[in-house]
Amino acid sequence: MTADGGGVAPGQVVLVTGAASGIGRATAAAFLAAGDDVLLTDLDGEGAAATARALDPGGARARGLALDVTAPEAWAAAVDLLRAWRGRLDVLAHVAGVAAAASLAEQDLAGWRRAFAVHVDGPLLGTQACLPLLRAASGSVVHVASASGKRAQAGAAAYCASKAALLMLSRVAARELAPLGVRVNCVVPGGVRTPMWDAQPFFHDLVAETGSVDAAYAALASDTPLGRFCTAEEVAAAIVWLAGASGVAGAELAVDGAYGA
Repeated sequence: MTADGGGVAPGQVVLVTGAASGIGRATAAAFLAAGDDVLLTDLDGEGAAATARALDPGGARARGLALDVTAPEAWAAAVDLLRAWRGRLDVLAHVAGVAAAASLAEQDLAGWRRAFAVHVDGPLLGTQACLPLLRAASGSVVHVASASGKRAQAGAAAYCASKAALLMLSRVAARELAPLGVRVNCVVPGGVRTPMWDAQPFFHDLVAETGSVDAAYAALASDTPLGRFCTAEEVAAAIVWLAGASGVAGAELAVDGAYGA
């Protein structure tokens, strides 16, 4: 699909964070399917490399790289690799995220800061580091926020607050970078079936209570009008579309089954 209709034109270069699994992996797969070259990055460098090999067995259009999105020096290394590998960057997709579930009374400062470091510092540092390449390509940035950044969830203050901050960062970036020829947009997913849920003790309790993983997801989606969680592939499709929608900047595209309606 062309940029005018949405979807990145084939042959562009894309960097995806959090690409070893979940939405990040699906996003990398979607860009590769569209004919683009993709640098898959993740804190789990081995996972990113393995995913790159799985999605592009020949190794011609995908590479994996260890990237801590909270570390400026790691972003500098990623930019150096992009310059050496393809010499450009057309799309920066910030997908990396961390689970953060605790009551206010039990929320520790380290967990609070980690959520903000990954969800806010990471996109800021990445955009700063990649901006020269993005400007040269008249590229675009797509952030992945969350419906929880718009609709409060008890027991998830760090997650909700950091995703809300990312939404505002995206709006500011859209206004600042549009005059430079760089579009910034944000995908706002609701619940998505990804491995991140496995890290949450409450989810394991819910599986035990409901009798199966599918039943647990159904229970979590009970207040979603669509009646189910979205898939990682559905969120990835929205990211690819926004990346190439040439007239769209400063948008927040919900992929949440009307959860936030």
